[in-house]
Amino acid sequence: MLLRERERERERERERERERERELERERERWRDGEKKRESERNGDKRREREKREGEGEKDRRGKERESIPIIGERDGERKGGKERKRERGREREREREREERERERERERERERERERERWREGERDSVSQSVTQREREMRKHGENDAEQNSRRNNIKIKGIPDPDPNDPATETATKVILFFEWKINSRDLNE
Repeated sequence: MLLRERERERERERERERERERELERERERWRDGEKKRESERNGDKRREREKREGEGEKDRRGKERESIPIIGERDGERKGGKERKRERGREREREREREERERERERERERERERERERWREGERDSVSQSVTQREREMRKHGENDAEQNSRRNNIKIKGIPDPDPNDPATETATKVILFFEWKINSRDLNE
């Protein structure tokens, strides 16, 4: 009785072992199928990429499309001789050089025009500044004010409703820095121009 029981137990163990083996085999098969599928996808991608490249035209080694160079002067199926083609290419290069030279000349002319415009602008700015200075002087003479009075009046202007800034306030310090920065920026711009 005990022997039969042991025999059945061994049989069950062997059956479980076979089942595990089958499961592992199925797992390996699924893995192989997945690998094959991935491999075929990769090959399909490569094939599609190759077809796409071939559809776009011939490519050189760097992957850039080669230009199909037409034979210059070819018409109605008749070809020109080698010397005639060379002359035609030479004329084409000469025309290209002339086009480039005209383009460079136009660019130089545009630059000269920009420079003249800047110069006119600077002159206009100087004129407007000098006019405003002379106009101010005329007004001061007319009202009988001298420079000292004008400066003291300019320095003591108070805007109504705005109190004097608190020197200990950090916002005042920031505002002062901002004002100084813009003054510096304006002065440096004037020097550059």
